[in-house]
Amino acid sequence: MLATVVAVTVAMLVPSGASAAPRVKGTDPVYDFAGAIRETVWVDTGRDGDGDGKPDRVAADIVRPKETVAKGIKIPVIMDASPYYSCCGRGNESERKTYDANGRPVGFPLYYDNYFVPRGYAVVLVDLAGTNRSQGCVDVGGVSDVQSAKAVVDWLNGRATGYSAKTGGSAVPASWSTGNVGMIGKSYDGTIANGVASTGVAGLKTIVPIAGISSWYDYYRSDGATFGFDPVGLARTVEQRNSGQDCSAQNRKLTQGATANGDYGPFWAERDYYAAKAKNIRASVLLSHGVNDLNVKTIHFGQWWDALAVNGVERKIWLAQTGHVDPFDYRRADWADLLHRWFDHYLMGIDNGVERGPMASVERQPDQWADQSAWPAANASPTVLRAKAGGVPGLGSLTPGASSGTAAFTDDPSQGESDWAANPGTASGSRLLYSTGKLENDLQVSGTGSISVTATPSTSSARLSAVLVDYGPATIRNFAGRGEGINTGTSETCWGANAPGDDACYKVTTADTTNVDYTIISRGWADLANYRSLSKEEPLVPGTAYTMTFRLASTDHVVPRGHTLALIIGGTDRGFISAPARAPKLTIDLAKTAVTLPLSGTPSAFSGEGVPAAPGPLAHVDAAPQGRLDLP
Repeated sequence: MLATVVAVTVAMLVPSGASAAPRVKGTDPVYDFAGAIRETVWVDTGRDGDGDGKPDRVAADIVRPKETVAKGIKIPVIMDASPYYSCCGRGNESERKTYDANGRPVGFPLYYDNYFVPRGYAVVLVDLAGTNRSQGCVDVGGVSDVQSAKAVVDWLNGRATGYSAKTGGSAVPASWSTGNVGMIGKSYDGTIANGVASTGVAGLKTIVPIAGISSWYDYYRSDGATFGFDPVGLARTVEQRNSGQDCSAQNRKLTQGATANGDYGPFWAERDYYAAKAKNIRASVLLSHGVNDLNVKTIHFGQWWDALAVNGVERKIWLAQTGHVDPFDYRRADWADLLHRWFDHYLMGIDNGVERGPMASVERQPDQWADQSAWPAANASPTVLRAKAGGVPGLGSLTPGASSGTAAFTDDPSQGESDWAANPGTASGSRLLYSTGKLENDLQVSGTGSISVTATPSTSSARLSAVLVDYGPATIRNFAGRGEGINTGTSETCWGANAPGDDACYKVTTADTTNVDYTIISRGWADLANYRSLSKEEPLVPGTAYTMTFRLASTDHVVPRGHTLALIIGGTDRGFISAPARAPKLTIDLAKTAVTLPLSGTPSAFSGEGVPAAPGPLAHVDAAPQGRLDLP
């Protein structure tokens, strides 16, 4: 446990208006955490989501150092806005908020308050509208969700009204706040940080989205294909049915807006933060994601990152081999240090050089990290590869050269990517497989790829799936295991100061590893009926060829020398996307089918030899999709 009072570095806080000494190091824990002010302020969102005729107020639970008040020191805020503080909990140990008999907040989930409040920050945990103690209704990433967090940023900057009670009460100003806010959170929480940043709200200086969503369409749909679950289920899970709260109308809007097909419409546009709205972002971004996250899939960080780059946003990224895991649970000490320096710089104005370090840090093997000057890798460039038929139907080579001919398979909804990949040297009636052969040099796939497929279906509807596979032995994190790549032990380490009912100690985690013979490194899915537009599907004419381009999941993976990179094309990917009413036979025009990959390495690395037949069953991680957002 860290001491609550130690010597102050040259980065001491100073009263508003006073001159500051040169700031060259960072904040130290000099304030008493046990004696910190703990309070709830109810912020008016200006919306009436539950239809009771009154504006909704959201609960902002606050912990801040008491000593700063007497000294006239204004402080910045670290904020986590979440729907999970009562229903499901936060962090690896599923912590929930706790309160005393008078409703005063006592237990704050996660370590942010323990670590940062002694260092001169306030920590504010916001119940999204309709959850825990907040009024209103959940709208799963829509205007209400985003506004309920944005309103708190506005209150911290004097632009919104907070009250001392949920109803009635007196106005409470945030006179102690500098107005500088950093939002942080994993999954839904990180998603809301993305959404608030996309409004361009003044005062939000930085966000730290951990496995966050950048477009809710891409959480529930994929280029016209559906994942089989919808926003209303999540809303009903997290809603806290307070007295007088009626969210049935909002739930009907969720059901009606998220149409059963995979079409993109106004409902999804409202919940899309990266497309048109990214131009509004003023905040810097520290982003973290697992490249094997099958809950909030990796397309989310890739398209978000690309939008940030276009708009010149200061940013940094960490990519782990894990699934849906917080970096505090796979690289704890380094993450806490980076987060400390990041907030000190962007919220305190300390020149500590954090923004000048490597832009990207990528886990290559369990607990082995490589820094990069850029992401995607600076020397990665789009490379077009084509499927070339071989001597066995449905098998062939993946090369930069031209191709010709056709290949066919029949969609089998009972099979998925692990079935398709299991026997790479054997023809299958349910998929096609094309390989580079053994690579002569390492080949890095870094960025977001795409595939363009020309297919002729035998029925009026069809699904397409594309899978990239690294064939070769490797030790990887067991991302499909219970901990999604981590094991949780029984011993603890402490990250900050303790107070009664709010300790800073968390169970130590280690890498959960497994040995495999192949690794699926990227995937993509599409509904061929959306070949012309994602906004409107069209019935297909059997026997007619259609061309559709769709995205592959963002990644950063090195296929080592001697391994093989393969492309698999299939139909319905079992466990991921919903099947069509009738499974079609699909004939692929190889001359008009190509995959574009962001590669660091040259096509001359390809040997051109096909994938050899496997001597027996291949060891792999059978990835079962999560099917829900960050729920236990």
